[in-house]
Amino acid sequence: MSTTPPDVKTTAPEPRFTGLVEAARSLQPRTVALRRQVHRHPEQGLDLPVTQAAVRHALAGLPLEVTTGRAGSSVTAVLRGARPGPTVLLRADMDALPLREETGLAYASEVDGTMHACGHDTHVAMLTSAARLLASRRDALAGQVVFMFQPGEEGHHGARHMLDEGVLDAAGTRVEKAFALHISSTLQSGVVVSRPGPTMASADTFHVTVTGQGGHGGMPHDAVDPVPPAAALVGALQSLVARRISVHRPAVVSVTRIVAGTTTNIIPESALVEGTIRTLSEDTRAFVRRELPKLAEHVAAAHGCTAEVTIVPGYPVTVNDAEAGPHVLDVAAAALGTRWAAHMEDPLMGAEDFSYVLQEVPGAISFLGACPRGVELEHAEANHSSRVLFDEAAMEHGVVVYAALALDALR
Repeated sequence: MSTTPPDVKTTAPEPRFTGLVEAARSLQPRTVALRRQVHRHPEQGLDLPVTQAAVRHALAGLPLEVTTGRAGSSVTAVLRGARPGPTVLLRADMDALPLREETGLAYASEVDGTMHACGHDTHVAMLTSAARLLASRRDALAGQVVFMFQPGEEGHHGARHMLDEGVLDAAGTRVEKAFALHISSTLQSGVVVSRPGPTMASADTFHVTVTGQGGHGGMPHDAVDPVPPAAALVGALQSLVARRISVHRPAVVSVTRIVAGTTTNIIPESALVEGTIRTLSEDTRAFVRRELPKLAEHVAAAHGCTAEVTIVPGYPVTVNDAEAGPHVLDVAAAALGTRWAAHMEDPLMGAEDFSYVLQEVPGAISFLGACPRGVELEHAEANHSSRVLFDEAAMEHGVVVYAALALDALR
């Protein structure tokens, strides 16, 4: 992910956001404490009862209408402003990854094989503090804020479940704008980056079983070996990307797993080739999903084998609204100062199920830098690493930006 460096010169926050930074700073001990609590007790998937309970406890006592989900451990909270107006949604995802933590932190995961390696624990903490900050400023709000605490982002389509359960209508009036922040250990701490248009990729998986006829490894002429066509398919898939798809509409097709055989002197009956498909447009995504099976079948047939192809749909392309993406930077610059907002030049080929929300309403997902202090950006462990670290000081800016986006939309 490349960004345009923030201005060297900075400006003070605009008057309409006066006091936000100080308020977020006063909430920082609460923000950090909740982040560490959630980090110690990570949960995967859609069922997150411990995390859900922590969120509900953090929101207790605030003037919010809180409901929980049926298809997963989601939490939806509605804050009503002092005057009527539109509805804006702020989202935080809550689930962890299947990793064994190796950070050595004093508050490291206490659940073996599960870790908050993508920073969702920080999202939870920042959004609860933003809810507290906004609740103290209800008189400045003309409209409603929906706080969307979502399980199952890591491949479990949690956002889609919450949409099916009506999160966009939780306030009684349809959400008109939606925003999410995602922390990143490889961006300068405290800087907010965003862009318009395609921002994160679609993500589908493919599974190809090439079948031939097994036999003795020393007599391949008496068998139909599926390994050569499986190997040929790896190169052919790269040609599909390089020669059939425009460089202006990029795609990534990565073979990440090949499985064949049981020992050295047996030609196997079949070979399995698996991987991921990433694109930045739904047209390119549809093309790859249509052409990949044809290619696999023809490569297999050229070697006297057959191919069975399964493509499992993942998340759609995450597309920021043309106005909302740059608007996040305007708000971040106005609330924090210009040095803390930077244009994101290139999309990220990771995927996000906030894409489902942005298919329904205009909005944007933006990124919050949290590179650890004393670590060069190029040496920082990336999100999804078992050793990833985040600068907790950056969460102050996350709280400010969440709150400022709502205050701006409902002023």
